[in-house]
Amino acid sequence: MKKVVKITASVVLILVLASGVFLFYLSRGLDMDIELTGIDLTDVDDGVYPGSYEGGRWTNELSITVNDYKITDIAIVDDVTFSSDTVSTELFDSVKNSQSTKVDTVSGATVTSMAYLKSIENAVNNN
Repeated sequence: MKKVVKITASVVLILVLASGVFLFYLSRGLDMDIELTGIDLTDVDDGVYPGSYEGGRWTNELSITVNDYKITDIAIVDDVTFSSDTVSTELFDSVKNSQSTKVDTVSGATVTSMAYLKSIENAVNNN
């Protein structure tokens, strides 16, 4: 009987520790302060530009298409974020409609949205 109690206690302790580590991983970086500087498309030639942002689990790489000094397409090349397609679609549509990274972030995905916006800025501003 003592052996069963020890095994049960060990399993519970391992589960509690694993849960703590998992929660730490999920919440790490939620307070990231990603500074958005904006974009200026007046000097950007037509083409496809890669843009990326590296920030823990919000690391991503995008492909930005510019045509006639306007962003016409934004595609995800590589992403480690756990967001859904709705988040990226909503955000990318806002950027294309306003031609700016000064848009509202997607509710519930603020850090993910900011990481995407920074990738867009990096693509356009570093061409």
